[in-house]
Amino acid sequence: MQQMLWSHPIELGLTGDDVRTVKGPSDALACLAGQWPHRGPYYVAARSACRAAIEGRRTVEEARRLFISAAEEAHLKAH
Repeated sequence: MQQMLWSHPIELGLTGDDVRTVKGPSDALACLAGQWPHRGPYYVAARSACRAAIEGRRTVEEARRLFISAAEEAHLKAH
């Protein structure tokens, strides 16, 4: 299966100086499954949207927008 990519990767500032580049829904799911600091409503929505994008039920850009919202919800820097 070909990896699905977003139009623009997201640089996500995690703890300390740790910066992670998230390139698409698969990367986002791995990031969300890791040490995500806050699992609120946007976290749940982003996880669902990323899975749906991988399965072709949503666009990768919808998943990207929700992932950014989840990062903001968790007070992470996403750019």
